[in-house]
Amino acid sequence: MSKGRENETGVSEFLLLGITNDPQQQQILFWAFLCMYLVTVAGNTLIFLAIISDPRLHTPMYFFLANLSFVDVCFTTNLIPRLLAGHVAGTRTISYVHCLTQTYFLISFANVDTFLLAAMALDRFVAICYPLQYHTIITPQLCVGLAAVVWMCSALISLMHTLLMSRLSFCSSIPEISHFYCDAYLLMKLACSDTRVNQLVFLGAVVLFVAPCILIVVSYVRITMVVLQIPSAKGRHKTFSTCSSHLSVVTLFYGTVLGIYIRPPDSFSTQDTVATIMYTVVTPMLNPFIYSLRNKDMKESVTRLLNRGSKSS
Repeated sequence: MSKGRENETGVSEFLLLGITNDPQQQQILFWAFLCMYLVTVAGNTLIFLAIISDPRLHTPMYFFLANLSFVDVCFTTNLIPRLLAGHVAGTRTISYVHCLTQTYFLISFANVDTFLLAAMALDRFVAICYPLQYHTIITPQLCVGLAAVVWMCSALISLMHTLLMSRLSFCSSIPEISHFYCDAYLLMKLACSDTRVNQLVFLGAVVLFVAPCILIVVSYVRITMVVLQIPSAKGRHKTFSTCSSHLSVVTLFYGTVLGIYIRPPDSFSTQDTVATIMYTVVTPMLNPFIYSLRNKDMKESVTRLLNRGSKSS
């Protein structure tokens, strides 16, 4: 094997350039990320436990919400602890295996997020547009089946991406990734080998990512048409309020993600990094507050869970 070929295949780690080189800003960001991560884990775990412990919340919408809370914890745990540990250890390198593992779970959890948001939109669509047939259409068996398909398909899609990424070779012994985690697109741009298959799969992934968004938009267009036909303003407000939390989360998630990956750059700018932080850290942190503060049943369930915990301690 030639020396040049050894350089292409002998990558054992990558260098994550992170968000900033300023030590003071790094310290501020460390504590900010730590606080947001703790709030994300605590908030989503609370939502998850409130749903599974309250029989009144054993409905399709809350079933999908429990899945969403669980995946949000997994999503941020895949990224933030590694970032915090790197800061404490004073290193920005990440091993080749850890990088591919992080990429695998990032793609998988992101896909689960999008499919779950689409499933929740479908639930609201049937509940508002076909209320008499709701319990016939949205059955517990359908919900469990949808969730199983979502998790399995997301895992398989991510596995395909990761296997293709593992076939790439790199010219530098320690390639530099201009981000704070292993981004699949940036890894592909750093490769010296042929990436045409990776680009085709990436394009397919973008289409697959946008498809649930289209389903959500179509669902809400139909929902809006039905709501506008309700004669009283109070009735319209009450009906649409059942969708407001979900719509807020969808807007926050897709708004930041599509802003970045509709025009994927060669290296991330400051604006792109801020948008990335929004959907990887801020959105999972805000989801519990959006759903609990704007939902009477959820607020009551969370309050009961907290009171039960304080009494038993």
